[in-house]
Amino acid sequence: MSRFKIVTTGPGGTDHSLEMETLSAIGAEIVEVSGGDDELAKAVADADAIYAKGRPRITAKVIEAGRKLKVVSLGSVGVDSVDVDAATRLGIPVTNCPDTFIEEVADHAMTLILGSWRRLVVQDQMVRKGEWTKARPMLYQFPRLRGMTLGFVAFGHVARAVARRAAPFGFNMLAYDPYIEELVMAEYGVEPVGLDELMQRSDIVSMHAPGTKDAHHLLKEKHFRQMKKTSLFVNTGRGSTVDEAALIKALQEGWIAGAGLDVLETEPVGHNNPLLGMDNVTLTAHVASASDRFDKARRRRVGAELSLVLSGKWPRACVNPSVLEKSSLVRWQPFSMERGPGN
Repeated sequence: MSRFKIVTTGPGGTDHSLEMETLSAIGAEIVEVSGGDDELAKAVADADAIYAKGRPRITAKVIEAGRKLKVVSLGSVGVDSVDVDAATRLGIPVTNCPDTFIEEVADHAMTLILGSWRRLVVQDQMVRKGEWTKARPMLYQFPRLRGMTLGFVAFGHVARAVARRAAPFGFNMLAYDPYIEELVMAEYGVEPVGLDELMQRSDIVSMHAPGTKDAHHLLKEKHFRQMKKTSLFVNTGRGSTVDEAALIKALQEGWIAGAGLDVLETEPVGHNNPLLGMDNVTLTAHVASASDRFDKARRRRVGAELSLVLSGKWPRACVNPSVLEKSSLVRWQPFSMERGPGN
């Protein structure tokens, strides 16, 4: 009989061997459950943990059903697929993977920045349509990248990795993030500013805010109206952070020049979304974190986080850390080669 029961969503038969690399040692089992809230709530009633996979959302009803629930673990950076408030109210830590695929997302953000600035999609279409001679004159309208201003909305791990990539291109860089110290921004050559100033001064705005309640529709119509007509908007964060109707209006009416978007408010994108018909918009299918190592790394990380909490220790990453101080969990200390146990 297993010592710990971990409930996750799925049809059954999914390979969880990477998660089990650490979970097997503590006698845990992963049980897949298909269906909605009712089915999940029933399965969670005697579960020790929930392994959240994005869909369906882990609601308050499901979390409240877990009489002995110790942790909810996500294999993603974003936590909008879990009712974190409900978990916090019940003293249950919610873990995520905030640093597993930073480099991939930063690469993708930089790709959208460069590709949008050089109108890569339109240039490709011109070649395919036999409009070779129109390509060069089109780019004569735009300044070179060096000396342009790149503004970051939120300056967490991904934005900082983008800043490292952007610096050699000669960008002037700004950031708005009331939760990050100015000294941290200064280390990356980034000037801290208010949100309005950032929107007004930036030639490219790169959105990195998380999908939290506080950041919902952080960028509204008034912000897009503040941008330069020649400016671009890039989003590799969360679609919910932007009022998409306002962004569409900004693009249609020429308040801004274009956009590069990996995330949208509704995913997958609806066939009638006006963004699909705009040649000044580059779209990707929420793939910024994808790479050869992505799935393996996040699955091992989920297994490690679940194992830590079920073993009575603090997780490496917790999105509601206030619950840890009130819990009986022991603060986790990573093993050091310089100072191991007993030294």
